[in-house]
Amino acid sequence: MPQSSDAPSAPIASFIPELDRLASDVMADWKVPGAALAVVQDDKVVLACAYGQRDVEANLPVTPATQFAICSITKSFTATAIALLHNEGRLDWAKPVRDYIPEFRLSDPVATERVTVLDLLCHHTGLPRHDWVHEPGDLAPADMLGLIRHLELSRDVRSAFQYNNLCYNVAGLLIERLSGQSYQAFIRARLTDRLGMNVGFNLDDLEASSEPARPYKMHEDTRLPAFRLPITTTASGAMTTSVADFANWMRLHLGQGAFDGERILPAPLIGELHAPRVYNSLPGYAEFGQAHYGLGFQCNSYRGDRLVEHGGGWIGWNTQMTLLPDFGIGIAVFTNRSPNQVPWTLTLHIIDRLRGREPIEWRERFRKRREEALDQIQADKGVREKGRHASTHPAHELAAYSGDYEHPAYGVMSIREQDGALHWSWRGLFATLGHRHFETFETPEVQDRYVPDSLPLTFLTNRDGAIVSLSAPLEPAVADIVFVRLAAGECTDAAFRARCVGSFKWGAITHRVTLDSEGALELKSDHQPAYRLAPEQGRRFRIVGQAGFVEFCGDGTIADEMIFHQPGGTFVARRTDE
Repeated sequence: MPQSSDAPSAPIASFIPELDRLASDVMADWKVPGAALAVVQDDKVVLACAYGQRDVEANLPVTPATQFAICSITKSFTATAIALLHNEGRLDWAKPVRDYIPEFRLSDPVATERVTVLDLLCHHTGLPRHDWVHEPGDLAPADMLGLIRHLELSRDVRSAFQYNNLCYNVAGLLIERLSGQSYQAFIRARLTDRLGMNVGFNLDDLEASSEPARPYKMHEDTRLPAFRLPITTTASGAMTTSVADFANWMRLHLGQGAFDGERILPAPLIGELHAPRVYNSLPGYAEFGQAHYGLGFQCNSYRGDRLVEHGGGWIGWNTQMTLLPDFGIGIAVFTNRSPNQVPWTLTLHIIDRLRGREPIEWRERFRKRREEALDQIQADKGVREKGRHASTHPAHELAAYSGDYEHPAYGVMSIREQDGALHWSWRGLFATLGHRHFETFETPEVQDRYVPDSLPLTFLTNRDGAIVSLSAPLEPAVADIVFVRLAAGECTDAAFRARCVGSFKWGAITHRVTLDSEGALELKSDHQPAYRLAPEQGRRFRIVGQAGFVEFCGDGTIADEMIFHQPGGTFVARRTDE
């Protein structure tokens, strides 16, 4: 039975029975355990109700006070906080981010200087998502600031909408820099405390509450408890709350910045937050208009009515906030299952009823899409398997792939050979790799912990067949992310490097190898400048600034040969007594 905190107002009371039936039916369609719903109209909470279970295993019901992770709806709080700082003159959101965070860098120097605070808030920086930088959940917000300079842009600044959680993370750090408070403290003091909202900023806060929802996920058509995955880009999606409290957030924005007689933000700034700024996408259905993004809010229209909305999704969570500012209507639907169309089905039905229209059969439309998506999963698996060259084998013994591979933003992937298989680990994630074909291996589908399903890892070699890097398609908008193999073996040993010091002769040319003040090898050949030798693998050293590398050989106390591997060929220089 639905749980309700207040008696509904007369207009909405007329369709509560059909809303309850719809909620039950659509939750069954999508196998959603629990849902909570709040409706605001004319600055009043006219409905707060709940359906199903917040914890299936413990048989605990959802109530309007149940706490959910609201995920990317958090962006509306971050953008509103930036608007507060802009209104107080502590920042000008039309100015470059570097005016306030001098160490902010993108990979393109021109974009670095041009990107403004507004660009961060409306996803207009040229930087695609690169979500796998933060999704392992092991980095603090401040740790990610210096990493984005190493991420490839896919578009020029302000040329296209590209949703980006890392940029909202920067906006959160900007709030901290200018306010002198933590992001959490600022949001509480300046917004949620003034609205009487009980909020959290991580899964710890949610789980410590009196009514935490438990998250669930789907594997094809089977519902499973979701594993615990923190959201560490706090300002982009980590907030938690209940629909009963969230109703006050909708009242603030529908009230044009005023709440219970108190002016929290000037009405013109609320208008700027809600205004469409960046074209997003074409409508998926004829009833919707073209979508744009504002500042922490999506902007659209439904059957001619202006919508200001934002959804949120994470493993185990799916939420939706929808405002009709021209009619004083706000609807929030939170669910503890990802992904699903329960929030939109209920939201659109309520809008149609409150606007005096015959409701569209969104349940049937979305159910058809769901069935098509399930069929598509199987079709995609078949096509993927057909694309595999099953008769191929790795070019190397498995032990040759073992090593650590690094990208300056994505971190270190480790590969180890054990019991006849390659084992992959990366920033707390781990799995046993399967061989796909040729030099490509892939991660498996894992249900009880977070692993990127079927992620292909392709090993790359130099011209001499040595494995020097691996690549993975972690960001589809750019080329595969390349992780360079870290130095390992005798080349990293100071004692071995000392054995390489000396003179080596090839023909009439003498090559002198010395140690610099830092213990690194330096190569000086006749008639050539000096080059640093950087450890690579085994006994190999890369010639820094040149295309080639050298390898030292010998079984005695000193290396007696130095082999040059260069684009023009391979050459042996032997130790001389000079």
